[in-house]
Amino acid sequence: MSTELTDDLAHDLPTIDGGDNPTVAPDTSFASFGVHADIVTALADHGIVTPFPIQAMTLPVALGGHDIIGQAKTGTGKTLGFGVPLLDKIVAPIDPGYADLDYPGRPQALVVVPTRELAVQVGTDLGKAAAKRGIRVECIYGGRAFEPQIAALTRGVDVVVGTPGRLIDLTQQRHLNLHSVRTVVLDEADEMLDLGFLPDVERLLGQTPTSRQTMLFSATMPGAVVSLARRYMTQPTHIRAMAAGDEGSTVSAIEQFIYRAHAMDKVEMVSRILQAQGRGLTIIFTRTKRTAAKVAEELTDRGFATAALHGDLGQGAREQAMRAFRNGKVDVLVATDVAARGIDVDNVTHVINFQCPEDEKTYLHRTGRTGRAGQTGVAVTLVDWDDLPRWTLINKALDLGITEPIETYSSSEHLYADLDIAPSVTGRLPRTARVRAGLRAERIEDLGETGASAGKGRSQRSGRRQSSSHDGKAADTSADRRKGSTNDTEGERRPRRRRRTRGGVTVSDAAAADTAGSQS
Repeated sequence: MSTELTDDLAHDLPTIDGGDNPTVAPDTSFASFGVHADIVTALADHGIVTPFPIQAMTLPVALGGHDIIGQAKTGTGKTLGFGVPLLDKIVAPIDPGYADLDYPGRPQALVVVPTRELAVQVGTDLGKAAAKRGIRVECIYGGRAFEPQIAALTRGVDVVVGTPGRLIDLTQQRHLNLHSVRTVVLDEADEMLDLGFLPDVERLLGQTPTSRQTMLFSATMPGAVVSLARRYMTQPTHIRAMAAGDEGSTVSAIEQFIYRAHAMDKVEMVSRILQAQGRGLTIIFTRTKRTAAKVAEELTDRGFATAALHGDLGQGAREQAMRAFRNGKVDVLVATDVAARGIDVDNVTHVINFQCPEDEKTYLHRTGRTGRAGQTGVAVTLVDWDDLPRWTLINKALDLGITEPIETYSSSEHLYADLDIAPSVTGRLPRTARVRAGLRAERIEDLGETGASAGKGRSQRSGRRQSSSHDGKAADTSADRRKGSTNDTEGERRPRRRRRTRGGVTVSDAAAADTAGSQS
């Protein structure tokens, strides 16, 4: 799988290559690059002092105001690579020159991301780095009510992080004005291509000044992304924090296991894998929303603190699941590919592909959720017999050297040996090990979700169903509602009273009896 820049653009770009093993000198810090002292202090408060390779290579170029095409493996620290120079360029409300801006309160920077979850993550990271400068960072994405976002834009915002659809909605309603934007970042540009967002991105870029600084970050460089760079960037510098020819492989810190598994035995296998020694937070990937919900329900029934993340959930339930996962109230997240794009959570030790990925890009995306920021991880892929042709293509594209996955069952000895699972474990988590608070412990927010009250109620009901199942209680809210609709304390239905009519006129019971007697 080639990710090289194509056509004449590849030859025209100055390139900074990190080499086979890009490293940073131990005494290097963000302050070494002349970053604003308040930003350096804010990062240090969160234990971030030494930049990662992609950050160290990006900062000198970005701080100089040059356009950048950043290419690095997932989980290598790209957010602060563009976030620190972006924030350094902002004129904050506490700065003397803020009142001299043409339009104080308009966004000075725009970060476009493909998914809601990634918008929250990027917004959170930028907010931490900007805290001491008073820079206002606002996340703009769908699934939430318009009103709070419009109110924030009206008060004044310095950095906007958002998904293309909601950003365009607000620009069309004239609540979001991009004419004062001086820095634009396109994060995970290849994923925006996969999700069909590039036309929307081009519309947004067309509303920003041509003098802006543009930074584009992508793990791969397909032709459409190269065309985007050619049209909207000015003499960009291509920065690669990866070894040449290594773009198609996973992070070396990820240990990979591929097993041929039977569909009826997969949940049992996963239950044992989740009891491996040293397992931390775990993400299980499925191809369909129905499978994600079903697997989450079955694992919850087996005693694991589990949450589901898929497109059928409302935004409130999706954010509830992510908060519970980040906070450690649940340690197993069962997710579909689209819902989980861009998830960046610390201490994810295991990724399990419950269903074989569609292609090699999806495989890289899934496995890249672990082994992030210098940590190690384990990726386990379960391949059905029907998925063997699909796996063959993935293996060939990534050159993994696993052409024939070993046939494996939940009782196979090599499964226990490979993943350091104690021989005594069963398919259920012992009650003494059920120490997590569970999804129910994480409050579900009323986000005023779009789609009127029906959408909001749907997300809340989804969250209640998951919460109740975690405690092993059956959620039968429909029966409760039916009982509550009657005045009978036993919940039984009253017999319907019938009316007698003659010629369209209601006849009393006594009159009807008299008439019947006279006729007889």
